[in-house]
Amino acid sequence: MSAMRTHNRFFTGLILTAALLTGTATPAIAAPVVLSSGHVDVIDVDYASGALTVNVLDGTGTTDVERNPADVLFRVPNTAKITVPGGSAWSFLGTDGQAWVLPQASAAGLLYAGWNTTEVPNGVFQNNRVTFKLTSVSGPAGFSVYTVSGGAPTVLFDSGNGLPDSLNVNRNVHAHVNWGFDAAGTYAVTFEITGKLASTGATVSATNTFTFEVLP
Repeated sequence: MSAMRTHNRFFTGLILTAALLTGTATPAIAAPVVLSSGHVDVIDVDYASGALTVNVLDGTGTTDVERNPADVLFRVPNTAKITVPGGSAWSFLGTDGQAWVLPQASAAGLLYAGWNTTEVPNGVFQNNRVTFKLTSVSGPAGFSVYTVSGGAPTVLFDSGNGLPDSLNVNRNVHAHVNWGFDAAGTYAVTFEITGKLASTGATVSATNTFTFEVLP
């Protein structure tokens, strides 16, 4: 039996060596594209050729680039840390008195993060809208998306009070919001985008997970 095992190991070694020499060995996994400042549409919705798609529209460079969310890491630096305003209206940002926020207004050194449905054609979906659904969040603490007007927040998504959370978004919308994280760490945030076709009433959907690295 030992001779047979040695024989098998010998041929296994030859196969591995041949694979390396011919370039057929499994390639290394590419590092993600790290986005840390500038304009980005985290959720870029498109509908074409009968399919709904969700990607990242990277506008941090001189030319917009559409990317697969699996290839992108959104970095939230410690300069995004804020002191949470007092009052129960802000309790969705956790109980530690501080949070990390990518703001709805452009700020130097931070991502100006939003979403868009500008590539959704007119008349494809019922009521000319799709639904954003936050289905899961994996991370060290709560994740939220909100807007602020007149000093008061309107919470659109909040993992701290149970999921899923849903929001109807009209077609041809380009919007920026606040992205809040209750603690430092890595968050995997999954959104499902759905729409009911105006022609048949059938529901089409696309799901993707977006990764945020929040630095202490």
